[in-house]
Amino acid sequence: MKELLIPVGNMECLKMAIMNGADAVYLGGKRFGARAFAGNFLDDEMVEAIEYVHLYGKKIYVTVNTLIYESEFASALEYVGFLYEHGVDAVIMQDIGLMTASLRHYPELIIHASTQVHTTNKEAVKFLERIGVSRIVFARELSLEEIELIDTPLEKEAFIHGALCISYSGQCLFSSCVMNRSGNRGMCAQMCRLPYQLFKNEQKIETEGKYILSPKELNTTSIFKEIMDSTILSLKVEGRMKSPEYVACVTRLYRDLMDKYEQNKPVIPDETLLKDLTLIFNRKFTKGFIGNVENYDFMNNEMPNHIGIPIGSVKKFTHEFIYIALEEDIVQGDGIRFMSSDEGFILNYLYDTKGKLIHRASKGDIVCVKVRKPVLVGEKVHLTSSSEVLKKYRECNEIKIPVQMNVVLECGKEAEMTLFDGVNTVSISFGHVLEACNQPMTKEAIERQVRRLGNTPFCLDKLSIKMDENIFISIKELNELRRQAISFLVEKRKHCNRHLPTSLKLCEKKRYKQEEKVITVFVKTEEQLLASLECNVRRIYTRNKKLYQKYRDLSSLYLETSRTGEKASEKSLVTEIGALSNKNSIGDYTLNICNHETVNVLSDNLKSMTLSIELPLEEIKELMVYYKGSAPVEVFVYGRVRLMLLKYCLLKDYVNKASVCSICSEQNYYLVDRNGKKYPLETDPIRHMTTLMHYKQIDRIDDIKHYITYGITCFRIDFYDESKEEAQKIIRKVQGEL
Repeated sequence: MKELLIPVGNMECLKMAIMNGADAVYLGGKRFGARAFAGNFLDDEMVEAIEYVHLYGKKIYVTVNTLIYESEFASALEYVGFLYEHGVDAVIMQDIGLMTASLRHYPELIIHASTQVHTTNKEAVKFLERIGVSRIVFARELSLEEIELIDTPLEKEAFIHGALCISYSGQCLFSSCVMNRSGNRGMCAQMCRLPYQLFKNEQKIETEGKYILSPKELNTTSIFKEIMDSTILSLKVEGRMKSPEYVACVTRLYRDLMDKYEQNKPVIPDETLLKDLTLIFNRKFTKGFIGNVENYDFMNNEMPNHIGIPIGSVKKFTHEFIYIALEEDIVQGDGIRFMSSDEGFILNYLYDTKGKLIHRASKGDIVCVKVRKPVLVGEKVHLTSSSEVLKKYRECNEIKIPVQMNVVLECGKEAEMTLFDGVNTVSISFGHVLEACNQPMTKEAIERQVRRLGNTPFCLDKLSIKMDENIFISIKELNELRRQAISFLVEKRKHCNRHLPTSLKLCEKKRYKQEEKVITVFVKTEEQLLASLECNVRRIYTRNKKLYQKYRDLSSLYLETSRTGEKASEKSLVTEIGALSNKNSIGDYTLNICNHETVNVLSDNLKSMTLSIELPLEEIKELMVYYKGSAPVEVFVYGRVRLMLLKYCLLKDYVNKASVCSICSEQNYYLVDRNGKKYPLETDPIRHMTTLMHYKQIDRIDDIKHYITYGITCFRIDFYDESKEEAQKIIRKVQGEL
């Protein structure tokens, strides 16, 4: 059976998910979760959530899916232990080091590899299988066909609804490098939802809208049967920051589709549910890359936030009123937005054409609202919230758990009650069954009392009463018997605590030979490569295959692997875990290496690795203290950082006009933000990916003196458009610091 997995940001959302048909929920605590600004759960709330979900026989997964810094590693491991002890069904993780350490300490722990792990290929899945992961949450860029081609014993999970990232998850440094808010640490500033302009050289390229990095919302209802036919086990909805009403509606929508599939009915979405969900939240919908959507159908470049549904247009306006011709019913208290002028507000006051206050209006009517800002005649008006729709999803029928009840009443003995819920059995003896002095108890009277399950989570499925004739038991004792049996069953369902190990298994502290100080350089051009050779650079990286083929006999030259899956060459710069196969290779900063455990794991497949760009100076120091100043790592000291990796190609939409790739990679294209900052675009017509570069070079050369005191001996430079002379100048400047 497939699993409907629903996001919850607080206890109200959690209850909505369970009561509307979720098979499992996922949520985060106050620490180490990739949605730092969601409500999230304190530790005591987490225990309550685990017990509530288990009471209803569902599963609960907790996100510990941020990169873990060295200084907080022990705390993160302790938090995983807390979750394990209290019976969480699985922990969702991004950090490779935390995965391996957690499984060593808590061998029975179930780990799901987060979409932040950037799992895009079979070899990456095999690596995660080797380290003990149980489930893979695939990158949202994979199509259904690509997921199906990955044969694995691990459980497969994929997103079916909700917000999309324009960048491959785990490969976005935009928010971190520009706003100092790391998406890998749960603090994404949503840079993709901001306006940008596209330029070629100094010429602006016209786009249909200004939000050219803002994707639509994923909605797979149109391909849901194909998803149900697939090997994907868990169908995941995004939205831990969404409202309880959203959670209720999206859960009902996909539960209904799953039930239809299981009942061999047409897998067609309920029109009312789909319309309500569109009203509650949408940025326009796309079936996404999982549905093999065309490039141009992935984005909503007109508006980055909720757009609601169309309800009419502006008929006219005066100095006092805006007249709206309605295509849908509307009620006082609803929210509306004028789409061209982007003016939105709640209808606290609604008028008819005579200026009289009204409570509601119907399709075909003309209504008036007070003027706030100038609008355009003919401008579209959208309904962005409906008080009646929201009220509908605040109310739902409580799920009841069916139980079988057996009651035995024998004269001279305690009354007995046994409850069975299909898995758990509880038996209770209580009270005194006496011989009746006057009127004996009837079976009907006893049944009336034991059936009173009222406010409990249970409903009676089957009832068996075995009783002697001419007996009496007090109503009070009969009620207490029922209450105790229910209480015991509730506790049995809620609690599945595990015992923590008496001692934690520390990892083998590897010792690495101290290397002499060296510089490594990433080059794009032959000039930069020649500059590096003339400066006696020991390791040179490139993604330029023509350049690599020309100079491949150089022992110092390494070829960068694709960031979405490619077999490593004899000497590679490895950018993703699927290429971890060659001990002669070097790990790139895209592997997000932040702590000693990750270094230990990856050092089995790499001779050296670049630490995460995001690591603060003090965290690099902490890491090197662990290794007593000797570790196979290098640090980034100069260059343009790759901020985003995109499957979506802006140039295909706006330059090649959806035709085949042509000359994009040979031109100077870049984005300009609101502040005039220029972000270069690197395109790859062969691999069909786009890389968004930082608007400036990051310069940490002055920090080299600190790195040396920590024990760092390898320093990396990344060149972008530097000339041979500029490249030599930068290399010599770094050499001077050594």
